[in-house]
Amino acid sequence: MNRKELVDAIADKTGATKKDVDDILSGFIDAVKDELKSGGSVSLVGFGTFKVNARAAREGRNPQTGESIKIAARKVPAFKAGKDLKDSVN
Repeated sequence: MNRKELVDAIADKTGATKKDVDDILSGFIDAVKDELKSGGSVSLVGFGTFKVNARAAREGRNPQTGESIKIAARKVPAFKAGKDLKDSVN
């Protein structure tokens, strides 16, 4: 499901207009991004938690040449599914 299909599905379930749903979805995405940028997390009980994980610096290999390269430390976004979401899938 892509963004357009998600907006259509939410609009069908709620009766809201597609434009309103798209605006709300954009607001949600922006709010999550802002919170993760500031080092926080977003927890939606029963659905899951968005958070930031730290990856340590490490050494990797160039697959074409086999040469060792250094990969810098970085922060990566992560999502951990909540119990209700896990249960609904199984």
